[in-house]
Amino acid sequence: MDIFLDALPALGQAWGLILQPIVFGYLVVGVMMGLAIGVFPGLGGIAGLSLLLPFMFGMDPILGLALMIGMVAVVPTSDTFASVLMGIPGSSASQATVLDGFPMAKRGQAARALSAAFASSLFGGLVGAAFLTVFILVARPVVLLFKSPELLMISIFGLSMVGILAGRVAIKGIVAAGLGMLIGTIGEGPFNGELRMSSYDFPYLTDGLKLVIVGLGIFAVPEIVALLRKDRAISDTPALGGGWLDGIKDWWANKWLSMRCSIIGVIVGVIPGLGGSVVDWIAYGHAVQSTPDKSNFGKGEIRGVVAPESSNNAKEGGGLVPTLLFGIPGSGSMAIFIGALALLGSGIDVGPSLLENNLDFTYSIVWLLALANVVGTVMCILLSGQIARLTNIRFALLAPFIFMIISFAAFQSGQNLMDLVALFAIGFLGLLMRRFDWSRPAFLIGFVLSNPVEKFTNQAFQIASFRFRKSFDAGIEYIFSPIVIVLIIVTVVSVVFGIRQAKTIMAEGDVQSGSKRAPVIFLLAIAAYLVVALVNANMIPDYNMTDKVIPLFVGGFSLVCCLILLPQMMRRREGDAIFADKEIAGEDADAPYGLWSTLAWFVGLIAGTAVVGFIIALLGFLIAFFRIRAQASWPKTLTLTAAGITLMCFMAGVLNRDFPPGLLQSAIDLPWPLGGN
Repeated sequence: MDIFLDALPALGQAWGLILQPIVFGYLVVGVMMGLAIGVFPGLGGIAGLSLLLPFMFGMDPILGLALMIGMVAVVPTSDTFASVLMGIPGSSASQATVLDGFPMAKRGQAARALSAAFASSLFGGLVGAAFLTVFILVARPVVLLFKSPELLMISIFGLSMVGILAGRVAIKGIVAAGLGMLIGTIGEGPFNGELRMSSYDFPYLTDGLKLVIVGLGIFAVPEIVALLRKDRAISDTPALGGGWLDGIKDWWANKWLSMRCSIIGVIVGVIPGLGGSVVDWIAYGHAVQSTPDKSNFGKGEIRGVVAPESSNNAKEGGGLVPTLLFGIPGSGSMAIFIGALALLGSGIDVGPSLLENNLDFTYSIVWLLALANVVGTVMCILLSGQIARLTNIRFALLAPFIFMIISFAAFQSGQNLMDLVALFAIGFLGLLMRRFDWSRPAFLIGFVLSNPVEKFTNQAFQIASFRFRKSFDAGIEYIFSPIVIVLIIVTVVSVVFGIRQAKTIMAEGDVQSGSKRAPVIFLLAIAAYLVVALVNANMIPDYNMTDKVIPLFVGGFSLVCCLILLPQMMRRREGDAIFADKEIAGEDADAPYGLWSTLAWFVGLIAGTAVVGFIIALLGFLIAFFRIRAQASWPKTLTLTAAGITLMCFMAGVLNRDFPPGLLQSAIDLPWPLGGN
């Protein structure tokens, strides 16, 4: 009772913050953006939040929070459109929904499947928010006891789970997380300013790579390229049919299944790295096991829709537990969320300090999550007809606009043309990871955790050294506190469990296996980078050891994993899961357009920007793309181009942002938007 009374003022202040009309307005805008992004398979919450990152600078914290929560809460709901109407998983957390949702749509019961899914998503989201509320109340006193060793062990636990639970070949997930951490250490060291994988002769990398560029490049660019290569409408069946009320009744008839699966979603969401990869399959498996007549599953069984949709929304509330309490992202989208909170400023930092100093802000996140689920569900139902029509637009007509916005967002992170080059480079890495079934969420979470791991390691080392000078017992007591010992045991048990489960997890969906050559070359390329990074880190003088220890350890461990993986590849036969390759079979292999010809369009936009500036290059890019690649008529080409240029100018004007300049702008003083302000 005392715990509740202590938190009561913060609970009331949180309600006061979020019930302001302007806060609700930003929440609705975030929900609408989440709806639009969730429709496109593969984009999801990570790409959506990455797009918002550049606009978080200087924004009022509660308004920025409302915008982000609105988006992240509704994407697991809106990605149901892709699963039900197209038979394509809208995200990794809606794979199981396809099995029964799509057959229902083909029978003319799309509306019934969607309404049951939305009701389940709403219930799951509210269960997740309720769990988060109670957990913060109960766990707050314990969390405040966490110091550097405990936070370091939590980080290691998160990395181990992300790596192990990242695909059928667990060691690939570990290497992906290690590669992300190493790329996160690029630039000046945080303690002594030693340069890692950068040089003052090329100053762009001295500040490191920005989260917005890595998030957009590793997730959004590969999915846009994949959809564009197929060059077709996302869906051919816009008709929803009737039965909206029947779907609500179906959910009510299966409310206890929805409750159990929501609890499953919360528990899975709490474990870093597990999240969306498996939560829907665990819930779907429970639905099958608890149903006497299993013959209808896979043919349009409504319980096969209710179960995964309840769990994948509830996991967002569970995923916020490690994110808010310890600063450990529970998923890829939570990794972006942590970065966005840092950009909002005002002394807001996830971890124990958030619960100690900003409890009202913490509960604002909880209430906004619950409110966003309600608003998102209502809007999904009201706008279903219009959203279904959106899926019938050829993606070739949408892709230029999406890439245009991504490029603009990437440039805002550093106001440097090299931002676009870095976006393309990370995007190309993301394409290869997607192709060869290397976990991109593991890479992103490794990137985000590189700085906390380095910070906590150094802090723990400094304090432990001081304690050991007092006495050996004092040092051991500090390093191996009861909480640390428990976390070590949990980590070991989780790794053992994770290795057993990893074989059933597909990092990039159902990827066919192919020949040895391409996957081995990609592994050797990663190993080569690790060797270069190790040599570079070893060149740092020993008296600045704090700036070299993490790159050396992470790079060395990742390289050892690569050397373990290489003989396995040599011994195994072609067709083994270790040789996963999307270009061998499936939609990527059957795509009418090749990878290189598609990438050439984006390279052309970057090259044009370097010469004539972004807005002039964009003008030429849009006209050429719509006319040649999309084969649109001249009137449609000019109309769409004018709409794109107008949208860019409007966004830049409202946000008071510049466009990337080129050689032309450095030689001639042009008026805005062709030149600077």
